[in-house]
Amino acid sequence: MPSLNISFTEDELEAVRAAAAAEGKSLKQYVHDLPLREQQRLQFVRYAVAWGEQHRGEFDEAFANEVPPRPQDRQRVEAA
Repeated sequence: MPSLNISFTEDELEAVRAAAAAEGKSLKQYVHDLPLREQQRLQFVRYAVAWGEQHRGEFDEAFANEVPPRPQDRQRVEAA
């Protein structure tokens, strides 16, 4: 199985050890899981942003008094 050697400063390694202990994991398991969790987080964020964009009109209609200016509208106001 492929493996990876990662260099840490003493302070960095201590912080990673503390984070692993806080999750009740070994250092090896914690470091292994980090990129997988990040991949899942990014997938969730992409889905959430897409869902929000699909439903923006519904929210804008339901909360008409609270609609923030769109980025292109903010640029026009700042340019004026």
